[in-house]
Amino acid sequence: MHDFFSIVVPVVAIVFGISMAIVRIVSQARLEELARKERIAAIERGIDPEKLPALPASDGYGLGSSRIRRAHGLLIGGLVLLAVGLGMAVVFAFIEPEKSHWVAGVVPGFVGIALLLASRIVWPKEDARPAGRPGETRY
Repeated sequence: MHDFFSIVVPVVAIVFGISMAIVRIVSQARLEELARKERIAAIERGIDPEKLPALPASDGYGLGSSRIRRAHGLLIGGLVLLAVGLGMAVVFAFIEPEKSHWVAGVVPGFVGIALLLASRIVWPKEDARPAGRPGETRY
Protein backbone atom coordinates (compact mmCIF):
# COMPACT_ATOMS: atom_id res chain seq x y z
CA MET A 1 0.00 0.00 0.00
CA HIS A 2 2.91 2.34 0.78
CA ASP A 3 4.31 1.91 -2.74
CA PHE A 4 0.93 2.79 -4.23
CA PHE A 5 0.71 6.09 -2.35
CA SER A 6 4.34 6.94 -3.04
CA ILE A 7 3.49 6.93 -6.75
CA VAL A 8 -0.07 8.29 -6.68
CA VAL A 9 0.62 11.37 -4.53
CA PRO A 10 3.26 12.93 -6.83
CA VAL A 11 1.19 12.13 -9.93
CA VAL A 12 -1.89 13.80 -8.44
CA ALA A 13 0.19 16.82 -7.39
CA ILE A 14 1.66 17.19 -10.88
CA VAL A 15 -1.73 16.84 -12.58
CA PHE A 16 -3.26 19.34 -10.14
CA GLY A 17 -0.43 21.83 -10.70
CA ILE A 18 -0.68 21.60 -14.48
CA SER A 19 -4.47 21.97 -14.30
CA MET A 20 -4.15 25.07 -12.14
CA ALA A 21 -1.65 26.60 -14.57
CA ILE A 22 -3.97 25.98 -17.51
CA VAL A 23 -6.94 27.51 -15.67
CA ARG A 24 -4.87 30.58 -14.77
CA ILE A 25 -3.65 31.08 -18.33
CA VAL A 26 -7.14 30.71 -19.81
CA SER A 27 -8.76 33.04 -17.26
CA GLN A 28 -6.05 35.68 -17.74
CA ALA A 29 -6.48 35.52 -21.52
CA ARG A 30 -10.24 35.88 -21.09
CA LEU A 31 -9.81 38.98 -18.90
CA GLU A 32 -7.49 40.55 -21.45
CA GLU A 33 -9.96 39.79 -24.25
CA LEU A 34 -12.82 41.37 -22.31
CA ALA A 35 -10.74 44.48 -21.57
CA ARG A 36 -9.95 44.87 -25.27
CA LYS A 37 -13.61 44.42 -26.27
CA GLU A 38 -14.68 47.00 -23.68
CA ARG A 39 -12.08 49.44 -25.00
CA ILE A 40 -13.19 48.91 -28.60
CA ALA A 41 -16.84 49.45 -27.62
CA ALA A 42 -15.96 52.69 -25.83
CA ILE A 43 -14.02 53.95 -28.86
CA GLU A 44 -16.95 53.06 -31.15
CA ARG A 45 -19.24 55.19 -28.93
CA GLY A 46 -16.94 58.15 -29.50
CA ILE A 47 -14.90 58.23 -26.31
CA ASP A 48 -11.41 59.63 -26.77
CA PRO A 49 -8.88 56.76 -26.50
CA GLU A 50 -6.47 59.00 -24.58
CA LYS A 51 -9.03 59.33 -21.76
CA LEU A 52 -9.43 55.56 -21.42
CA PRO A 53 -7.29 53.71 -18.90
CA ALA A 54 -4.41 51.69 -20.27
CA LEU A 55 -5.03 48.05 -21.06
CA PRO A 56 -3.78 45.67 -18.40
CA ALA A 57 -0.46 44.00 -19.05
CA SER A 58 -0.37 40.27 -19.61
CA ASP A 59 0.08 39.62 -15.90
CA GLY A 60 -2.26 42.33 -14.65
CA TYR A 61 0.40 44.18 -12.64
CA GLY A 62 1.71 46.71 -15.12
CA LEU A 63 4.34 47.20 -17.77
CA GLY A 64 7.32 44.91 -17.54
CA SER A 65 6.35 43.39 -14.22
CA SER A 66 5.96 40.00 -15.85
CA ARG A 67 9.67 40.04 -16.62
CA ILE A 68 10.47 41.44 -13.19
CA ARG A 69 8.44 38.72 -11.49
CA ARG A 70 10.19 36.07 -13.60
CA ALA A 71 13.58 37.58 -12.78
CA HIS A 72 12.73 37.70 -9.07
CA GLY A 73 11.61 34.06 -9.18
CA LEU A 74 14.85 33.04 -10.86
CA LEU A 75 16.86 35.10 -8.38
CA ILE A 76 15.15 33.56 -5.35
CA GLY A 77 15.37 30.05 -6.77
CA GLY A 78 19.04 30.56 -7.60
CA LEU A 79 19.88 31.82 -4.13
CA VAL A 80 17.99 28.96 -2.47
CA LEU A 81 19.64 26.30 -4.63
CA LEU A 82 23.06 27.83 -4.15
CA ALA A 83 22.52 27.81 -0.38
CA VAL A 84 21.25 24.20 -0.50
CA GLY A 85 24.29 23.12 -2.53
CA LEU A 86 26.71 24.83 -0.17
CA GLY A 87 24.88 23.42 2.86
CA MET A 88 24.94 19.90 1.44
CA ALA A 89 28.64 20.19 0.66
CA VAL A 90 29.44 21.37 4.19
CA VAL A 91 27.26 18.73 5.88
CA PHE A 92 28.64 15.89 3.76
CA ALA A 93 32.20 17.12 4.32
CA PHE A 94 31.73 17.01 8.10
CA ILE A 95 29.87 13.68 8.17
CA GLU A 96 32.55 11.69 6.38
CA PRO A 97 35.61 13.89 5.86
CA GLU A 98 37.71 11.04 4.46
CA LYS A 99 35.29 10.54 1.54
CA SER A 100 34.34 12.92 -1.24
CA HIS A 101 30.57 12.95 -0.66
CA TRP A 102 30.65 16.76 -0.41
CA VAL A 103 30.69 16.80 -4.22
CA ALA A 104 26.94 16.01 -4.16
CA GLY A 105 26.40 19.63 -3.12
CA VAL A 106 28.06 20.89 -6.29
CA VAL A 107 25.11 19.95 -8.53
CA PRO A 108 22.44 22.11 -6.82
CA GLY A 109 25.09 24.80 -6.37
CA PHE A 110 25.75 24.99 -10.10
CA VAL A 111 22.02 24.94 -10.85
CA GLY A 112 21.65 27.86 -8.44
CA ILE A 113 24.43 29.77 -10.20
CA ALA A 114 22.73 29.09 -13.56
CA LEU A 115 19.44 30.47 -12.20
CA LEU A 116 21.22 33.57 -10.92
CA LEU A 117 22.71 34.12 -14.39
CA ALA A 118 19.29 33.57 -15.98
CA SER A 119 17.84 36.14 -13.59
CA ARG A 120 20.43 38.65 -14.74
CA ILE A 121 19.65 37.94 -18.40
CA VAL A 122 15.85 38.18 -17.96
CA TRP A 123 15.96 41.35 -15.84
CA PRO A 124 14.19 44.12 -17.84
CA LYS A 125 16.25 47.00 -19.11
CA GLU A 126 15.19 50.64 -18.60
CA ASP A 127 15.14 51.50 -22.31
CA ALA A 128 12.68 48.66 -23.10
CA ARG A 129 9.62 50.85 -22.34
CA PRO A 130 7.44 51.83 -25.29
CA ALA A 131 6.72 55.47 -26.07
CA GLY A 132 3.76 56.95 -24.23
CA ARG A 133 2.73 57.82 -20.72
CA PRO A 134 4.66 56.16 -17.89
CA GLY A 135 3.11 52.80 -17.08
CA GLU A 136 0.92 52.78 -20.19
CA THR A 137 0.78 49.65 -22.28
CA ARG A 138 0.29 50.14 -26.01
CA TYR A 139 -1.50 47.53 -28.12
